[in-house]
Amino acid sequence: MAGKKASRPCHHCKSRSASAPTDNSKIHYEKFWLYRHCSSVQLRDRQAQKAGQLFSGLLAMNVVFLGSAFISSMIFNHVAITLADVWILVSILKVLCLCWIIYYLLGTSQQPHAVLYRDSHAGAIWIRGSVLLFASCSILLNVFHIGYSTILIHCKSRVEILFPSIGILFICTQAYFLWHHSKDCIQVQHNFTRCGLMLTIATNLLLWLLAVTNDTLHIEIESQLREVERRFGGKAKILFYIPICNETTLCTCPDMAICKVFQKGYILLYPFNTEYCLICCSVLYVMWKNVGRRISHHHVPHTKPKFKLQGVVFGPLLGAAAVIIGICVFMMYQIQVTGLAPNRQVFVMYYSYYIVLLPLMSVGAVIGTIIHALEKRELDTLKNPTRSLDVILLMGAALGQIGMSYFSIVALVASDPRDLLNSLILSYSVLLIFQNITQNVFIIDGLHRQRFTPPGKEEDIRDEQNREGYDQRRMSVLELGQEIRKASLSYIHSYSHLSWKRRVLREISFFLVLCNIILWVMPTFGAHPAFENGLERSFYGYSTWFVIVNFGLPLGVFYRMHSVGGLLEVYVTA
Repeated sequence: MAGKKASRPCHHCKSRSASAPTDNSKIHYEKFWLYRHCSSVQLRDRQAQKAGQLFSGLLAMNVVFLGSAFISSMIFNHVAITLADVWILVSILKVLCLCWIIYYLLGTSQQPHAVLYRDSHAGAIWIRGSVLLFASCSILLNVFHIGYSTILIHCKSRVEILFPSIGILFICTQAYFLWHHSKDCIQVQHNFTRCGLMLTIATNLLLWLLAVTNDTLHIEIESQLREVERRFGGKAKILFYIPICNETTLCTCPDMAICKVFQKGYILLYPFNTEYCLICCSVLYVMWKNVGRRISHHHVPHTKPKFKLQGVVFGPLLGAAAVIIGICVFMMYQIQVTGLAPNRQVFVMYYSYYIVLLPLMSVGAVIGTIIHALEKRELDTLKNPTRSLDVILLMGAALGQIGMSYFSIVALVASDPRDLLNSLILSYSVLLIFQNITQNVFIIDGLHRQRFTPPGKEEDIRDEQNREGYDQRRMSVLELGQEIRKASLSYIHSYSHLSWKRRVLREISFFLVLCNIILWVMPTFGAHPAFENGLERSFYGYSTWFVIVNFGLPLGVFYRMHSVGGLLEVYVTA
C-alpha cells in the first residue's frame, strides 16, 4: 500500500509527464515565487495571475482603508486631522501614480512584445470621450479652486493651492494614459503593472470619497447666503435650511466679480470631478483584468456593429419630445431656484415632469424584456471582462438613486405625506426605484444576447471579409444577380419573422437613450432638488443629508451616463 501511495503522481504536477510544448512563445510570462515548484506552464501562469491579482487587490484595499481612516478622522476630529493633512496624503498618492503612469508609458509599453493583444470591447469611444469631457471639467474645477484660494490667501493655507495644482497634472496624465492604453492587454511586468493600476484605482476612489464628504466651500457659500438674507431684513424668505456656524472662522468672498465667478464655477463643476473619478476607476479595472490576458481569434469580432438610424420612428420622436420638455423644465427650474426666494411651484413642476416620464421608461423597459424572452437569439457566453464590468457598474451605480429614494421615502412618510409637494416627491422616489430596476434588467438581458444576423447576412459578412480574394474572380452580371437574389430571399424570409421584434427593441432602446440623456443633463448642470427643497435636509440635518446627496447624486449621474452606453449596445445588436 505504501508503495502504491508513493507511486501516485502529484495532483498539481500531472503535466510533468506530458511532452514539452513545441511552440516557444515570444511572450515571457512571469513566474510567481509561490508556484515555481510546478512545471505546468498553463497552471503556473493561471496561479501566478490569481496570486498577482490577490496581492495587488490587498495593496489597493490597504491604501483605501488608510485614506478612509484619514478622511473619517477629519470629519469626527477635525482638530487632530485637518483637511490639509488629507490633501497631503492624497497628493503623495497622486505623485506615486504619476511616477508609475510615466514609467508605463515610457518603459513597460515600449518593451518588445509588451502589447500583442488589445481588447476590442474595452475603451469604447463613448467611454474615452467621457473621460476627456470630465477630465476637462475637472481641470477647470481645479483652476477655479486655485483662483478662489489665491484671492483668499490671507485666510487659507498654501496647501489649497498646491493640492489642485498637483491634481491638474494628475488628471492630464491619467486622461492621456486612458485614451491611448485603455485597450492594452499587457504581457510583461504583470505584477508591477497590476499594483500600479490598483494604486491608481485606490487613489481615484479616495478622491471620490473626499469629494463626497468635503463640504467646506459649500458651508462658506451657505454662510454668505445667510448674510444676504440678514441684509434684506428677513424679507427674502430662503426655502432651504442653512446650518448654524461661526462665520468668523470662515473665509468670505470679497465684493469682487472674479471671486464670484470662481465660486460659482466651482459649485457648478463640482459633480464632474466625482464623475471623472468613478469612470476612471471603471476603465482602470478593465485594464487590471486584462493584464496578461491572451485573446484567441474567435474572441476578436470580424465585423463591428455600426450605429444606423433606420427603421425607428416613434422612439426618436417621443425621446426628442422628452428632451425638449426636459430642457424647458430645467431652464425654468434654474431661473427660479437661483433667486433669493425660489417658488414652491417650480419644485411641483420639476417632480411632475419626472412622474410622467419615469412610468413611460419603465413600461418600455418591461416590454423590451418580454421581447428578449420571446426571441430565439442565444446567449453570448464568451468571456468578456468589459461586459462583466458593465453589469457590475449598472447594478452598483443604481444603488445611488435607489438609496436616496429610500431615505426620502422614510423622511416624507414620517413627516407629512399628505402635502402636495411631499406626495409628489414620494411618488417620484417610488417610481425612480422601479424604473432603475426594470431598466437594469432590460439592459443586462440585451448585453448577454448574441448579435442578430440573418442567415443570408452571414454569407454577406464572409464575402466582405474575403473581398480581396473575391474581387479577383471576374463574375458575370448574371451570376452576380443570382447571388444577390438568393441572399435577398434568404434575408427577407428570416427578417419577416423577427422584423417587428427588432423594430420594437430599437424603438424602445432609442427612446430610453434620449430619456437617460436628459436625466443625465439635468442633475449634472445644477438641478439638485433633493438638496434644494429643504424637506429631507430639515429631517436628517445638513451634514448627514449633504453626505447622502453627494454619495447618491454622482452615482445617479454616472448611472444615467453608463445606461446610455449599454442602451446603444442593445440598439446596435438588436
